[in-house]
Amino acid sequence: MAPRSAELWEAREPVIGPVGVPVKVSQGRARQLWMVVGMWDRALGHGQFPEHAHRTAAQLFTTPALRAFWELAQAGSLRKLAPEHGRPAELPLATQRIVRDCLKILSQLAAPDRTDVWLPSIPQSDLKPSVRPEALGTLYPRLADLAARGPLERDGIALTFEDRTRLLAMVAIVLAAAPRSGELAALRLTDLASDERAVGLRRRQQKGPPNQAEKIAELAEAGPASVRAVLWGQRHQVSEATRQRIVAARNTVDPLPEVEWYALGKGAQAAVRRWLDVRRQLIDSGPLQGGQSGLWVTLVPTKAGPPGITLRPQGLTQAFARGMTALNWVMTGERGWEPMPTRMEQLRRAVMAEPLPDQPAHGTERS
Repeated sequence: MAPRSAELWEAREPVIGPVGVPVKVSQGRARQLWMVVGMWDRALGHGQFPEHAHRTAAQLFTTPALRAFWELAQAGSLRKLAPEHGRPAELPLATQRIVRDCLKILSQLAAPDRTDVWLPSIPQSDLKPSVRPEALGTLYPRLADLAARGPLERDGIALTFEDRTRLLAMVAIVLAAAPRSGELAALRLTDLASDERAVGLRRRQQKGPPNQAEKIAELAEAGPASVRAVLWGQRHQVSEATRQRIVAARNTVDPLPEVEWYALGKGAQAAVRRWLDVRRQLIDSGPLQGGQSGLWVTLVPTKAGPPGITLRPQGLTQAFARGMTALNWVMTGERGWEPMPTRMEQLRRAVMAEPLPDQPAHGTERS
């Protein structure tokens, strides 16, 4: 279901998805599953599990074993690397949710006949405040100024011309389409319309596909929390009558389009075109053959390879954080400036983006 061999990836086996439909896990989920497998391996070395728990994978999904595992995992005792200096050892709530979701998937494989697998309950974390709408109007012009300046370096963080050009194009798309970081990282060259007039996003809906919990809740006369529980297969959290109403309402809701297109303004078009020029020069000057399809690529050599390798979501969020930190440095003390958050999510939630009613002329493959 999550082979590490690239040759076997396309032939991977499906698993039961959130709404009971077999799906194939994404590469991101595959990495998370292998992370949890590694956590189990380290957990069994702690000596807190009975001997029979080492015999079969199914024994790991009994309630005593899962509770012992979760106590170690939540405390941060199963990390592969020690937490950085100054950071708490306990796993963040977001990571806890990932581990919990992976445990559910793995339990379906290791103990398919067990319907009462214990899973931890994780509280919802409070959302960090988003950018005030009034502050959005100053963000792009200030970034454009930053992109036009010379090399910027402070406190060991340097922003090259290429770095600033890529950052400006990223933020331009965020302000136009409000993508999540994973959606932004997944963009390909063919997701740009002709003349870069629009960008197409493949929405990675949260809380079940599609993410229409509020609409379903209204139709089913149920709470959004109950709807999410049913969409994620947590049937024990709602009554059978409520579940049936939710399922019936879900079946009447039209699915969201696979790709949503958003118009790019003149400034965003210019920012994207300038990045495409920089991107082309990076790839043409490197050893890569045939080009890369990802819109965002690395600027310097990394563990993944030479410059021009498709940028992963983690690298994208790190680049965004560096850029916002640099912008806040430059703007410190400027009249009317509000420090921008270094998390893309806080910026994204402040943007009200409306998709285009019709699909624009599709972009062509670029190298």
